[in-house]
This record gives sequence, structure tokens and C-alpha cells, in this order.
Amino acid sequence: MRVYHGSTFVVDKPNLEILNYRTDFGKGFYTTTDIEQAKRWTQIKKKRLVKEDSDSEIKQYINIYEYTENDNLNILNFEEATEEWLKFVYKNRQSEGLTHEYDIVKGPVANDNLYQVLVGYENGTYNIEETIKRLKTYLLSNQISFHTNKALKCIKYIETIEVGD
Repeated sequence: MRVYHGSTFVVDKPNLEILNYRTDFGKGFYTTTDIEQAKRWTQIKKKRLVKEDSDSEIKQYINIYEYTENDNLNILNFEEATEEWLKFVYKNRQSEGLTHEYDIVKGPVANDNLYQVLVGYENGTYNIEETIKRLKTYLLSNQISFHTNKALKCIKYIETIEVGD
């Protein structure tokens, strides 16, 4: 299956050492089967960098890989936004490090549109049931995150395409 990684640079060899911690599924290399979601990731990353370095030209790339699943790996798969998924995402977004032992995690993307719903859950405005109900009103894209070097062996780099805003 084809998976895509949106970035501001070419990623022909993913490296787990240079990744963010406070993401939905913890520190990992994030891909999606939705090329439009990958493009949104490039835009988000570019906006973050523009604030930091407004003098340089920042390019956007979609890196394309072939993903072959390995049943010998420890894989967690969330089919939809559930209470278990919400608690998992919340825990990972609050943590400074990896909060689980999975090689690969699959599930919905808690994108920036959902951030206010997650904040409402965090500050107690919404209970779990209300949060899940609100999350299900959004069309959620998917993500597949790779958290170990064993997992990264499941993807083979194909090519990179440059995209614009």
C-alpha cells in the first residue's frame, strides 16, 4: 500500500531521532494513505517554520513510500475515534516521550480542527462521551505512525514530489 509523509524536506531515510514528541501517537514517523492529508501536513509544517525563519524560502514535499505490513510487529489499530483512542492521543500529546510499546500505531488524525475539542476534554468542559460525540462530527483522515527501527523496515522509499500551497 502507498503511504505519504508531508514535510518541508525530502525524507528518503526516515530517522526516529529527529522527531517531535507531542503528537497523537507519540514520537514516531507519521504517514497517511490520504495524499491530501499529507499535503495539509506540509502546510502546517511550513507555517511553523515561517514564524521561526521568515527570510528563507520553505518548500513543501510529499514523500511517497510502499508500506508492507509485518504481522510480527506490535501494531495498535484504532478503526475510529473511540474513548480508548481519545485517552491514547491525550496521553501522548501531554507527554515528553513515548508512552507505549507499539512498533506501529494506526488510526484517525486529531487534526488542528479538532484541537478545540481536545482542549475542551482536557479542561473538563466535555466529558469523554461528549468529546467522542463531537469528534465523530468531523470527517477524520488516517495516519500510520512508525515508532521503532523495526517498523521503519516496513516502508520503502519510492519518490518525493514538490507541492505548493
